[in-house]
Amino acid sequence: MLYPVTPDLAAPVAPASPRLTSIDQLRGTVIVLMLLDHVRETFFLHAQVADPMAVDQVEPALFVSRLLAHLCAPVFVLLTGLSAWLYGGGQAQGRRAAAAFLLKRGLFLVALEVLVVNFAWTLQFPPSVIYLQVIWAIGLSMIALAGLLWLPRGALAVVALALIAGHNLLDGVQVHGNGALAVLWKVLHQRDWIDLGEHLRLRTSYPVLPWVGVIALGYVLGPWFARGGDAVLRRKRLLWAGGGALLGFVVLRALNVYGDAPWQALGPAGQTVMSFFNVTKYPPSLLFVLLTVGVGLLLLRLYERPAVARALAPLADIGAAPMFFYLLHLYVLKLLYVLAEAQWGQTHGGYFGVDHVATLWAITAVLALALYWPTRAFARLKARRRDIAWLRYL
Repeated sequence: MLYPVTPDLAAPVAPASPRLTSIDQLRGTVIVLMLLDHVRETFFLHAQVADPMAVDQVEPALFVSRLLAHLCAPVFVLLTGLSAWLYGGGQAQGRRAAAAFLLKRGLFLVALEVLVVNFAWTLQFPPSVIYLQVIWAIGLSMIALAGLLWLPRGALAVVALALIAGHNLLDGVQVHGNGALAVLWKVLHQRDWIDLGEHLRLRTSYPVLPWVGVIALGYVLGPWFARGGDAVLRRKRLLWAGGGALLGFVVLRALNVYGDAPWQALGPAGQTVMSFFNVTKYPPSLLFVLLTVGVGLLLLRLYERPAVARALAPLADIGAAPMFFYLLHLYVLKLLYVLAEAQWGQTHGGYFGVDHVATLWAITAVLALALYWPTRAFARLKARRRDIAWLRYL
């Protein structure tokens, strides 16, 4: 169960800038990939994948579908930090406004995860299990950034890189039970269960410590996108940063010494390649972040090209109202699953499901087109009615 959405923190900045169009288009891109992964979660549950994936048990098409979806969460979180800088402009007064909004929006997202998103996955009320997933992680990361953004930019960069690159040193720290320190560690770094009594359990699906590093890194990158900045220099920086992250991934992965579970040279060449790119998401390993953030930065640079921006204009419409799309698609998918199971029954063991990965891609294409129109309408409503404060939260 995955992803969510970056907040509309960039609202106070004039939206006519090509750089902001590129940000919305990148959001829209990963939202469509998120939709593909949630279609898989809905209609391919009979072929569940582990984290990292068991490459000897997963067909290449399913592996690629899941690998593409890895882009979603880190890009969302990175753009949240970037948008926070755009909101405040890095100045003291702007930082106060950004910190206040981050705090309020973060608390809102935590409540949204528990009360609205979890129900869309489980259809239980009151729930017996609450899955603390990416909306929760973004919310807590925003709350953390509300405090961290007061650090000097250099110090914040050190904190971001230390959390991203160093948290795998803590992988061996394992806790048990439900004491205060154990609960804190499960929230920060250990994907586990928290028992709140006989009838309620929490699942920390997205431990937040490395995500705080990613959102802080997005904030650090904010000045590259300052109004009136040098676009050529920004593109060079995006190229070097994205390319450097991917080069770092290849080198570290080839060395097989740190940053994720080791890859293996297997019999079939395709499985060896899959093993090389089979990175850990829960919590996101250093290699996971290098791979996904590297690709995200290169896409951000690509989307600044006018021809690409024109060709992908519909993605910007989706990326302008990501939370609306996120909530809408969850309930649409749940409704479609209930209707399909009522019509055709449990076709794959205890689930209704489709037979081929290609069918998942086809369903995704149809749903993306169907959900595009209401999402575009809502995005335009937000742009037109900035006097309605609550719209900024969707």
